[in-house]
Order: sequence, then C-alpha cells, then structure tokens
Amino acid sequence: ATPFPGEELPEARRCRTSPLYDKLRSQGCVHTEAFGWERPKWFSPDRREEHYGFRHNNVFELVREECLAVRERVGVLDLSGFAKYDVTGPDARAMLDRLCANRVPRRGRIALTHVLSERGRVGAEMTITNLNDDAFYVLSAAGAELRDLDHLEQGRRPGEDVRIDNVTDRRGVLVLAGPRSRDVLARLTDAPLDNSAFRWLTAKEIDIARLPVRALRVNYVGELGWELHPAMEHMEALYDALKEAGAELGIRDFGLYAVNSLRLEKAYRSWGAELTNEVTLIDAAMDRFIKFDKGDFTGREATLGQRDRTLQLIYFSLDAGDADVAGGEPIFEGDECVGVTTTGAYGHFVGQSLGFGYVPPSLAEPGTALTVDVLGQRRRVTLHQDPVYDPANLRLRA
Repeated sequence: ATPFPGEELPEARRCRTSPLYDKLRSQGCVHTEAFGWERPKWFSPDRREEHYGFRHNNVFELVREECLAVRERVGVLDLSGFAKYDVTGPDARAMLDRLCANRVPRRGRIALTHVLSERGRVGAEMTITNLNDDAFYVLSAAGAELRDLDHLEQGRRPGEDVRIDNVTDRRGVLVLAGPRSRDVLARLTDAPLDNSAFRWLTAKEIDIARLPVRALRVNYVGELGWELHPAMEHMEALYDALKEAGAELGIRDFGLYAVNSLRLEKAYRSWGAELTNEVTLIDAAMDRFIKFDKGDFTGREATLGQRDRTLQLIYFSLDAGDADVAGGEPIFEGDECVGVTTTGAYGHFVGQSLGFGYVPPSLAEPGTALTVDVLGQRRRVTLHQDPVYDPANLRLRA
C-alpha cells in the first residue's frame, strides 16, 4: 500500500521530546517524528485533525498562514532534534578539513559542508561553526545523528587529539526567522545585531533574556534570522521571552510543513532526498561547496575524475492543480520516462507548485520540454536555474 503524504502513526511516540513539547501541544501543535524526536509539523488553532490525502487538504491554508508569517513578519520553530556535536582539540580543524569537501570556516564563521564517500557520493550534510579555532560546533539532520557521529569518529586518525561530544540531548534549538526577527532579539539582548557586527553566516555567544545562547545567523527558510542554541534546560524560558517580545510584531509558531514550502522557494536541497549516497555534489548542482584547492579530502579524487554522468538535479515549477509533487513521480520527455522527482510542495509565498528531480544532464537545461506525472495527469514543468524567491540572497543578508 502507498501511504498518504505526511501520514503519522501513533505507535512508539514521545520517545524524545524538548522541554517545549507540552507547551506547544497546548497551543495546537501537531508533531511529526524524526529519529525519535517529536518536532512541530503544523499548528492547529482550532484543534482540527489533518485529513490525509494526495491533494491539498484541510491544513493547506493553515500552513500558508505560517509561511506568510515567516516571510512578512517573524516566526519561531523548535528544532531541538537537530544532531549536534562539539568537536574540540588541537587537531580538530585538521580532522574536519580532511573529512569535508568545503573549507573549515574561520573563527566566528559558519560553513555548509558535506562528507563524501571515497566514490564521491554524498554521505552527510553538516554545518560547521568555528567557535575558537580548536572548538567547533557541528550540526546535521536529526535522522542522521548516529550515522554522522560515526562519520566524525571514523574521520579521527589514531594519535590525533580530537574530542567528539554528542550534545544533541543537552542543547536545544529555536529558529527565529523573518524580517522582524532582529527587532524581536533587540528587545532581549544588549549584543549588537546589525550587519556590521553580526553578519550572515557568523556566530556569537550572547545573552538573550539573560540566558547564555549560541546564536547562529543562518536558517533553512531563506530569511533574516537566527538559530538560537541554548542549554536544553533554558529552552522554555527563551521561548517565552521570544514570544512575549514578538507579540506586537506578529510573531507566530510554524512547523516543518511550512519549512518544506519555504525551503523549496529558495531551492534548498534536502538531505535524504536530493542529497543521497547515490549522487555526487556535481549531480546535485552543489559543486560550489567543493573546494578542490584546499588540499586532500575524502572523495576528492573520485569527484575530480567524475565522467560519464547520468544524473543532474533539476528545479522546477508546474501547474499541478490541487496537488503537488510528493517525490517518486516519473518525469517524461515525450512518452519516454527519463527521470524521477525527489521532493515537492506548494510555495505559498510565490504562489507556485515547486519540485526537484533527477534527469540525464542533457535534459536539464531551461526550456527543455518535460512533464511530470502527478496523480495520473501529465503536467508540463518549467525549469529554473535560480531560486524563485530571492535569488540574490538579499533577505538573508538584510
């Protein structure tokens, strides 16, 4: 049987929860599960239950409201399920540089990077924050917690002075994103938040509402915003302070349904869908994150020697009526099946149905006539080279 998109099962739930679980539930939060973690999926102010199906359902408009709140005002999201590691020691930088395809960032900076296999396939996607040159804060997907811990531990050579500490259960994460996010934070901290003091892709240890927080100016929704990483025991106090400070600015809780819509508007790839151990970063059109000139790293030679490519990621919009791409739909050129979709969703702010998929490289150029089978109907797609929302990243840098 084919499960409905988003369908949740009740068994084996509440295995891992953040301190906000009960509070968010009381506010109408419907949770989804990832590696045992309960994470906000969408919010139901009127306590409605989702009617699962393959078409737009009874939560479509609620998710739209969450998306617009983030794009136009400010939203807050509990993402404490992120996998989190402190990697420290005199040899920490050398180990991470050898393990990752991108450069390890300078002190105070953040970098998105990937761990590749010896064959150049994508094994992991991580963000690395350089705290003080021999102390790094590494984040990855909730579902990859033990897998990525294994990547880090196997990357440490005998005799290297590196400590790898899984702090996933000890640090929480609140995403604060939207054009009013700086205004909310400014009411709670004396730390300077302007671009000259706190640029995009930088991190600082600051006090927010008198609580020590690792503040990372980065997010997965493509807006001005911060990921706030307090000690887990400070999560509720920090959340309450943010909601109070943002009340008159229109702050709203949002969930992962909204995140999926927002990240597709920005053409952000998803680990486990667009990024898997079956593709390379070149296949996924992410070769800008490979730094061949930095020295050796795992998968470097295989990536340099990649020839006879058979896959290329495409990013597209389509008119799919009251349904969207869910992933796994066939892609056609004429009557020939030439590829498959990976993920999709409706972009509520741009008003377009969006998706990703893989096809042969010769068919990946804009203007190529391709269709996707959505619920038995062939839908013509329009290929895009750039994100349909804010391609110059002006919002992130605001």
